[in-house]
Amino acid sequence: MVRLPCLDAWLAAAPAAGPSILDAKGHTLLAPIRFIWNATRGHRLAPWRSEYLRWRVETYSGQRAETLTARKIMSFVWASRWELLSFLAWTNRLDREVRKRA
Repeated sequence: MVRLPCLDAWLAAAPAAGPSILDAKGHTLLAPIRFIWNATRGHRLAPWRSEYLRWRVETYSGQRAETLTARKIMSFVWASRWELLSFLAWTNRLDREVRKRA
């Protein structure tokens, strides 16, 4: 069996009864999956049909939402993957702050 040091660090940092896996800095690794799950409500098997995701791609990239296809959305996601991961990390930080205050 191949051991992955980065996975070992994530698992070691995870709380025993926590709902998600944390990385070494304490960031939730499942935040991107949770965001996509929430953003594609009603279109989970075909996320490119989600009105919310189409609107987000339109406002970020300037491409018209009516002309977006699965291929265009996947191409956009791949080309902007680092910016999108940064955005998802930011939304996770905001979510944690909201949960702390509640």
